[in-house]
Amino acid sequence: MASTAAKKYGDDCVELWKDRKRWCGLPLSFTRYSIVQKPGKWCKLIVDKGLLTSHIEEVNVFRIDDTTIFESFTNKFWGTGTLKVYCKDASSDHVDCIRIKNPSKVRNLINELIEDDRKSRNVQYGEMQF
Repeated sequence: MASTAAKKYGDDCVELWKDRKRWCGLPLSFTRYSIVQKPGKWCKLIVDKGLLTSHIEEVNVFRIDDTTIFESFTNKFWGTGTLKVYCKDASSDHVDCIRIKNPSKVRNLINELIEDDRKSRNVQYGEMQF
């Protein structure tokens, strides 16, 4: 049986991570988050919001600059947190993955994918300090 990523993006696509916005630790939302990779071509962070009408945001991983995690007391209690992803994208300067499970693991996965994708594209990221 074909995976959801294969149905949406092609047969050779791999879904590396997926989750939903959570309420009290349970995935009771119509906001879905995923990281999808087409090996050798692209890797994207995808936010799909909605039930009847969908709003889908995609960010190429190599465009991501920085990530921040916010965990309130209740987030820590339920094992969730909000991952804010800052990027250089034309549509938005950041993407929020709200109340996802294990945000630190997701951040580490994104950081590894950023490095791999930038190396494969020979993209250099430099910081200028004055």
